[in-house]
Amino acid sequence: MSGSIQVTRKQQHHLQQRHLQQQRQQQHHFESSCYLSSKSSVSQQSVAAYKTSSRRLKTSVKTETGQEVVKLSPLPKRAKRTYLAMDKDKEVIGYVIPVFRASHDDVRGLIEAREDDVTEEGINYVAMRNLFVRESKEAMQVKVVKKTRSTHIRESAERVELTRTMDEWSEFRKKMNPDSLMHRPEFIVKPRGQTTWEGKTVKLHCTVAGWPKPRIAWYKNNVLIDAKAHPEKYTTESNYNMHSLEIKNCDFLDTAKYQASALNVKGESSIVATVVVKRFQDGEEAGPLDPKPHGYCAEHGVTFETTIIDKFEVAFGSEGETLSIGCTVIVYPTVKKYQPEVVWCRNSVPLKPSKWVRTHWSGERATLTLVHLNKEDEGMYTLRVNTKSGFDTYSAYVFVRDAEVEVEGVPVAPLDVRCHDANKDYVVVTWKQPAVEGSSPILGYYIDRCEVGTHHWAQCNDNPVKYARFPVTGLVEGRSYTFRVRALNKVGVSRASRVSEAVVAMDPSDRARLRAGPSAPWTGMIKFTEEDPTVGIVPGEPSDVVVTEATKSYVVLAWQPPVQRGHEGVMYYIEKCMSGTDTWQRVNTGMPVKSPRFALFDLAEGNSYNFRVRCCNSAGVGEASVSTGETTVADKLDLPSAPGNPVPIRNTDTSVVVTWGASKEVTQLVGYYIECNVVGTDVWIPCNNKPVKQTRFVCHGLTTGANYVFKVKAVNAAGYSQCSPNSDAVVVQAAISVPGKPTSVSLLEAVKDYMVLGWTAPAKNGGADIRGYFVDYRTVKGAAVGKWHEMNHQALTTTSFKAENLKENVFYQFQVRAMNMAGVSKASLPSAGLECKEWTITVPGAPVGLHVLEVRDTSVVVLWEPPAFNGRSAVNGYYMDIKEASAGDEGWKAVHEKANKMKYMKVAGLKAGTSYVFRVRAQNLAGVGKPSAALGPIVAQTRPGTKEIYVDVDDDGVISMVFECSEMKEGSEFVWSKNYKAMTDTSRLTIVTEKGKSRAIFNSPSLEDLGTFSCMVTNTDGISSSYTLTEEGLKRLLDISHEHKFPVIPFKNEMAMDLLEKGRVRFWTQVEKCTSACQVDYVFNDVIVSQGKKYTMNFDKTTGIIEMFMDSLEVIDEGTFTFNLVDGKAKGTTSLVLIGDEFRELQKKSEFERAEWVRKQGPHFVEYLSYAVTSECNVLLKCKIGNVRPETEITWSKDSIEIADDDEDAQKIERQDGELTFNIGKWVIKQEIQKEKGRKKAPAEDVPPPPRPKICKKDAGIYEVFLKDDRGKDRSTFNLTDAGYQAVMNELFRVIATSSSEIKVTSTEHGIILYSEVTYYDEDLRVGWLHKDAKIAASERVKSGVTGEQLWLKINEPTEKDKGKYSMDIFDGKDGVKRAFELTGKAWEEAFEEFQRLKAAAIAERNRARVVGGLPDVVAIQEGKSLNLTGNVWGEPVPEVCWTKNDKELVSDERYKLKFEAGKFASITISSVSTADSGKYALVVKNKYGKEAGEFTVSVYNPDDDENKEEKKG
Repeated sequence: MSGSIQVTRKQQHHLQQRHLQQQRQQQHHFESSCYLSSKSSVSQQSVAAYKTSSRRLKTSVKTETGQEVVKLSPLPKRAKRTYLAMDKDKEVIGYVIPVFRASHDDVRGLIEAREDDVTEEGINYVAMRNLFVRESKEAMQVKVVKKTRSTHIRESAERVELTRTMDEWSEFRKKMNPDSLMHRPEFIVKPRGQTTWEGKTVKLHCTVAGWPKPRIAWYKNNVLIDAKAHPEKYTTESNYNMHSLEIKNCDFLDTAKYQASALNVKGESSIVATVVVKRFQDGEEAGPLDPKPHGYCAEHGVTFETTIIDKFEVAFGSEGETLSIGCTVIVYPTVKKYQPEVVWCRNSVPLKPSKWVRTHWSGERATLTLVHLNKEDEGMYTLRVNTKSGFDTYSAYVFVRDAEVEVEGVPVAPLDVRCHDANKDYVVVTWKQPAVEGSSPILGYYIDRCEVGTHHWAQCNDNPVKYARFPVTGLVEGRSYTFRVRALNKVGVSRASRVSEAVVAMDPSDRARLRAGPSAPWTGMIKFTEEDPTVGIVPGEPSDVVVTEATKSYVVLAWQPPVQRGHEGVMYYIEKCMSGTDTWQRVNTGMPVKSPRFALFDLAEGNSYNFRVRCCNSAGVGEASVSTGETTVADKLDLPSAPGNPVPIRNTDTSVVVTWGASKEVTQLVGYYIECNVVGTDVWIPCNNKPVKQTRFVCHGLTTGANYVFKVKAVNAAGYSQCSPNSDAVVVQAAISVPGKPTSVSLLEAVKDYMVLGWTAPAKNGGADIRGYFVDYRTVKGAAVGKWHEMNHQALTTTSFKAENLKENVFYQFQVRAMNMAGVSKASLPSAGLECKEWTITVPGAPVGLHVLEVRDTSVVVLWEPPAFNGRSAVNGYYMDIKEASAGDEGWKAVHEKANKMKYMKVAGLKAGTSYVFRVRAQNLAGVGKPSAALGPIVAQTRPGTKEIYVDVDDDGVISMVFECSEMKEGSEFVWSKNYKAMTDTSRLTIVTEKGKSRAIFNSPSLEDLGTFSCMVTNTDGISSSYTLTEEGLKRLLDISHEHKFPVIPFKNEMAMDLLEKGRVRFWTQVEKCTSACQVDYVFNDVIVSQGKKYTMNFDKTTGIIEMFMDSLEVIDEGTFTFNLVDGKAKGTTSLVLIGDEFRELQKKSEFERAEWVRKQGPHFVEYLSYAVTSECNVLLKCKIGNVRPETEITWSKDSIEIADDDEDAQKIERQDGELTFNIGKWVIKQEIQKEKGRKKAPAEDVPPPPRPKICKKDAGIYEVFLKDDRGKDRSTFNLTDAGYQAVMNELFRVIATSSSEIKVTSTEHGIILYSEVTYYDEDLRVGWLHKDAKIAASERVKSGVTGEQLWLKINEPTEKDKGKYSMDIFDGKDGVKRAFELTGKAWEEAFEEFQRLKAAAIAERNRARVVGGLPDVVAIQEGKSLNLTGNVWGEPVPEVCWTKNDKELVSDERYKLKFEAGKFASITISSVSTADSGKYALVVKNKYGKEAGEFTVSVYNPDDDENKEEKKG
């Protein structure tokens, strides 16, 4: 029987037997791939691997000996193993652990040891896997047996049975394999169609099952919904197979069919739901039994009403600033623990808090703060307040101006830097061009990048790019980057833009996987598998190679990865070929790229190229892709064409609406920039710094009344278009529009055949006065209503109307329209059904026509008309109520207690910025009637630029009231009234109006004119003011008028007196204004004096100064001096009385001044003798002299002893520019004339004496200086004794203390020294040292002292106790100057370490080995003599000694005898020296502290040789 090797499979039926043989059987089981798990979740790969293993088992060959041998097919050559499990699309679905040998129990234990957070699908998969493991009881045996024929036949049959069993197991394995669990998506819960109202939010929900996990997309009418592009409208969520689409702020256009589509590798499923949005129509008001409107909140049982007040206006900011905007939100009614949702949006995109944006909701006020403004922050900001009854919004634009440029003419920063198409080593950066190019066009842009976590910015391009899109290559995979852009023109480079959001350099699929989470059956699943045989395959060719971008600067290629690439990552080589040639050149030979994108630079502009791509991995380089076809290097994107003509339209008094035609030829439009120019100037100012895409823009921030023209330019990535033609000029002022709707149509009186109606004027008049009203009516019978009919064909000028010719007991409804010069408004809400039936009530009806004037921060004037129905008696008064707008009905309060008989009232005491509501009730003898319709809310806020009426009295005494308005419009007029009634008596006032100013002139002011005068400007938003003329005010005005009629010359100063040089007296005054005809009379004691010897007069009419001079005052000059002025009809008088003690005191001063003048005619002291201490601590006595001549004698003396010229002190005297100084402490060296020549001075005489102190006791005394010549003399004295000496010393101490430096520290070998430097030190100066605020006692270890100008504290052998705060107090003549030093921490450690080092160095220096003496420098010795030298040596420890000759060490022998005795004496003896012994010798000593050599030279000579040399010379 021939032997054969056979692999058999047997079922093990006994559990114990399986455990005994499990390890060996399991080894063969895994190696034979009978239990093979695929690394991939793709079922075909798993089945193919299994069948391949089966075929290998069945292949057999015969050997030479005739034995049949089962031959296994060779395994494919494999590359480096990978541990990432991937599906067909190369999506990573888990980690793979290579095959290892273990029992099934170990495998089951690993699988069952999962965490609790696995998903439901993962748990099901594990359960099926465990079930398969428990039921697989197979084992493997390898035996060599000899078989008979019958045995062979039997085993063949068994093999057929085994094959059938294996097929069954294979089918079961397919079912248990996760690939078999794949199925197409299925909607478990379908989205339901919904019907909703406009303004509400709709949410569609669905639940989808399927494996792999399907991806959901939403469609509207078969158009894909991009929720990320429209976050303000749509929000999508996907959590745990539950998916939802939220549609916000629904409007009628959102009515559509919405489709949810689920897609995975097994297929696609979709489901459709219909959303219907209903529009709420105006109609009849709902009754109490009618269904609640869509705003009703069933949860709280109320309908929330939202009011937004204190609204932010159009705001302006500059880059780098912080801007806050906000509104006050009132939600009524107030529900405990309920708050509305407050959302801020920019250009309809919700804002989220970030480092640039901060939001705050206080419960009443919503605030948005923009930190460090950039142009990206410009846009329309919207506050949306969501309640459970609906929502309310308010919007206003925020403009961001460019920051000031550092260099005039450079462009401003680009904006909106974004990153796109990020890959492993590549990203596309885009930006928007700025509105202002500077003084010259922009030449290009520089792109900078910065790796996140660092602060280093690297420039990405060497040459500026003009295209606003640039591919950045060379990124490091896995790292995050931010980017910024700078613009360049001829002048320079702009500031950098705001940095972009961080982007990670990674494959898009990896990024999507990070966002979406793992896609394996359960997170982090461990799979057991062999290495995949596909690893190591040479990748195929890429597909879909296209040129996505082509500019003058670069070309960008994109392609799809190859299908055949194995599980190993691939990289790419790019090749180019110039058109017309067959030569392909590899572009990136040195560095293959990882991303399926590549940017090629340095291509010749205008040339055409073909491109292709090759893939590579560790197995090799694949085939080239199909080429792209010819591509010309040029800009594919053209500049946009110029926009159409702009048309400006008036909007408000500071804004203009500009519309224009869109650019006809434009691709990838970024937006438009609008610029404006004031007519007559050459400066164009950008209206927006962020491009807008619409063709309509509101330009804010313009000057009211100025004339502007506008132009527009388009921009795309290629650059700017040509500017549009300039628009027509437009004057900035508010546009006029139709008014708003009247409100509160009510019944005021009813009779059998007529009714009196009243209503409230519209809140907005459209910028023009309301010219009238039109009333419509219709009949009502039950639920049926008739058609509307006009009641009046002529406009009504009041807010009430008598509707006549009505039928008794018939119900009518009424509506009112308002009219101004722009047209007729929409109709008001219809009134309730009103019955034409005669009233029988006794009290009056409600007042009508409530309106306000003169709205200010703290007050407002409310006016009204009397009720149409008075009741049984006439109206005799009114009551006014007020409440804050946010308060409920219980908030009404009475403004006054007593009835007001006037039809107006000024309400004061309001809070600025608060909104109020007013109502009025009428009263007659029967009682108080119903309140009027509420007026408001009215915000108590003074309008910017509001001016008040002021009273003016002209030079002729005419009294008038003046009111100015800077916001006049076409048709605006000034309307004056008295007590808020039209003035009928024109004899009292004359009205003169000129442009924006109106003057009401009183013809004959009297008590008849008392009252409140008001002025209102028509066609404005209620601009008005009033002035109340009281009896007291009238009297004051009449007095002023009298003064103007009979004027008095005003004096700036009343008459005054000055004492001049020589004792002269000057009487003077100054008038505020006078004419050239003004005359002055000078009067003394009622007698007019004239100019002569005693009096000198002067009147300067240009300055208004009047003067009179007297040379001296005598006894007869006591009395009253007066100036009488006459200037036309104006007169003025001013006087000065000089009598008694005042006159005598003035006379003495005059005599003194005359004496001083006499003194100063000769040499004199300008400043008398005083002292000073310089910063160098020189003590000086100084004085200033004047009027001196060369012959003037100047003499110094001390203690009445004259200082002669040859005295030592004479050298201390200096004179410079009229200033004499005496330097007390100057060091004077006496130089004696040596009469005896040749005599040597003693050494001590050559040394100059030490410098003397700056000042000492012997310097005390009385110093005097005398001046004298033929014109006169003067003297000055300074007492430098006692108090004077002490004052000088204190000043010296102050200068010294101030000059002291901060305490410094140094170390020596003995310890630590603290010291301070001063300019100079005096022995009397008190200096104290403190340690930890305690005075330091002197000791041997701690000493203080002075060396030169250094104040020091020495701490010998310092210890830890010496650490702490040290202070030095220097007496400065008063409190003292303190210097402190903290000898702790690092200062202590460094000082103590330096002390220890110096101490060790000193010890080493003292004990260092050295030669201290005994050796000569040169030794000359005769040949044959003996040389004996001894050197003195020192060192501790005793040094080692050696002798050297010519740098070679000598050894003691018969010739050289070397000795070292007593550790101090080293000797060398050379007997019978010869010339060979000449040389350089050294005694070298050395110990552990150092080494030293004592060198000397030995010269051996022969006398005979010397004699022979002399003979030869002779």
